[in-house]
Amino acid sequence: MAVADENAAAGQPKSTEPAETPLEALASICTVLVIGLFAFAFIFQNFEIPSGSMKNTLLVGDHVVVDRVTLSPPTKWAPFVHYRPVMHGDIIVFLKPHPEQPDLILVKRAIGMPGDHIHLVHGVLYLNGVAQNEPYAAMPIDGGADDQGYEQARDDFPAYGPPPSELTTALWTQDIPSHIKDGDVVVPDGMVFAMGDNRLQSADSRFWGFVPMENIMGRPMFVYWSFKTPEDQENKTGTGERLAFFFHVIVHIFDGTRWARTLHIVR
Repeated sequence: MAVADENAAAGQPKSTEPAETPLEALASICTVLVIGLFAFAFIFQNFEIPSGSMKNTLLVGDHVVVDRVTLSPPTKWAPFVHYRPVMHGDIIVFLKPHPEQPDLILVKRAIGMPGDHIHLVHGVLYLNGVAQNEPYAAMPIDGGADDQGYEQARDDFPAYGPPPSELTTALWTQDIPSHIKDGDVVVPDGMVFAMGDNRLQSADSRFWGFVPMENIMGRPMFVYWSFKTPEDQENKTGTGERLAFFFHVIVHIFDGTRWARTLHIVR
């Protein structure tokens, strides 16, 4: 008993915790990695904005975190998770219907829900007969045509049908007459009509049709990193071009980053 008192008086601890072994440290690291991989595989996902179709809401070179849970079908085994259906104005990430290439992922704004009647007149969206106030949407100037064949699609849709453009799918050209009623496009059950905020430069539902609900992967939450990227970068698919841009990012990581967009909430 006296020995214990002497050790305490000398400032020595009565007992020490065993040090973590290398195997235990490795197990801890693996646990963190597994949880992180699960989160990014099933809950969140990284997505880079490749085109200017959502400008100025989302810019080319924005890297966003996508919520993959909220808009997914509800599951009985996770009643504590918040689910909700897609709503007007939601920005959605989805697999393009009838893709020209496999697993083509797009990001647009949900404009029409099942049963909605839609048409555009000189860039103004009419939803169920009511003109919509869309401050985020880029509008045509004086109804002037551009050089890319978007005029009919953005100004008088569906009055003239899909625009004569290579972006228009043949299947949509054949299918759209069956969805027109009294000059409006009527969104069928289980579908969403989606358009980019940059209406002048967006290949969207006006060109290739409705988005099936099951194609919707989630919604972007916030920008975690944004780098100044040329709008034609997505067309540069060569290995040399990709490597050149990779080294460009490394060299200009500080002056090329849009710091003001870090943690920017996507709305």
